[in-house]
Amino acid sequence: MSDDKLQGIGTKGKAGRGSRAESPSSAARALAGGAQPKKPVKKAKTAAPAAAKKATAKKAPAKKAPAPKKAAPAAEKPRLRAVTDEDAARAAAEAAEEAARKTRTAGAAPLAAGIPIDEIFVAVIQAAQRVLGSDWEKRLATLLATIRTRLEGDYEVDEFGFDPQITEVFTAAVEPLAEKWFRLEVRGVENIPTEGGALLVANHSGTVPLDGLITGYAVKKYAGRNLRPLGADLVFSLPFVGQVARKVGATLACSEDAERLLTTGELAGVWPEGFKGIGKPYADRYKLQRFGRGGFVSSAMRAQVPIVPVSIVGAEEIYPLVGNVPSLARLLGLPYLPITPFFPLLGPLGLIPLPSKWIIEFGEPIRTDAYEPEAADDPMLLFNVTDQVRETIQQTLYNLLVDRGNAFF
Repeated sequence: MSDDKLQGIGTKGKAGRGSRAESPSSAARALAGGAQPKKPVKKAKTAAPAAAKKATAKKAPAKKAPAPKKAAPAAEKPRLRAVTDEDAARAAAEAAEEAARKTRTAGAAPLAAGIPIDEIFVAVIQAAQRVLGSDWEKRLATLLATIRTRLEGDYEVDEFGFDPQITEVFTAAVEPLAEKWFRLEVRGVENIPTEGGALLVANHSGTVPLDGLITGYAVKKYAGRNLRPLGADLVFSLPFVGQVARKVGATLACSEDAERLLTTGELAGVWPEGFKGIGKPYADRYKLQRFGRGGFVSSAMRAQVPIVPVSIVGAEEIYPLVGNVPSLARLLGLPYLPITPFFPLLGPLGLIPLPSKWIIEFGEPIRTDAYEPEAADDPMLLFNVTDQVRETIQQTLYNLLVDRGNAFF
């Protein structure tokens, strides 16, 4: 290179610096065949707007439409991943919830509790079948027919006020209590005469006289005959109770009414222990009290009908009598005011009878037609026959207690 050219290098611009385009360093690199000179500094200025655009592009999604719209772009290919057990369980739960929601929407109208009406109806039908038996529809139809005839006044009662239709309804109402709650077992039904009069004599217990109610049900259900109970004066003096008792065939426990029933071929029932039997303490359970003076034997002899001993196990446990309030009982005109482990402590709940197992056995008839009707005036004969009936029932009770075992299980 000539000296003239060398002198011209770096002569432009201020001394010692050179121009931007031809600085000594850039000129030297050009002469040496090195890299091209860098772009002007304006590149840095143009880079800033590009970075700003990128930053704006990053912030843009926050201003766009909600996430669901951009969740699955059409052009984006789905990515495959392994499905875990948790994912499968979550998907199954969501599917079940969706199916339940569609069922509730398309099915029967649900109640406030979310239970469909059709399910409640099915449950009621099943409960009726369990309680009333498989022929519950027939029983319901009979009940409705009875109500219709009662409203029309098309029914009859006898001279004692006995109403056969009410007795049928009453028997159907007592059946769940006897069969399901007390698990009643009946023995010796063949000892009940199929026709003609007879006097059924039974032990009395239970604090509340449910034994008379269950005995009447057993005679009607298993022997097909109506039992005409002989009740105390207190039964017919109570409001509503006396009227119902008359409707189901009960009458006053007097010799005149008893003889009229027996001579007309009815089955009469008597519980000679009376209030002393049903009001005795639980510690004296199944120990028979005095059978009176033998008035029931006198009526059977005069009517010339057999006496059927009836032994009832189970009634002693329904209301265990542990105490009594005699002063308050006299004030209320009651023979006793019972205190049980649950009454009056639990109030109305204490009136629910305990579910003891019941056994009713009808013993072999004791004939009275071997005596003349006038023999009913002999006190010693009446005492002997009464004692025979009492001992028969007492011994049968002991045997039944052994057969039954536990009172509740």
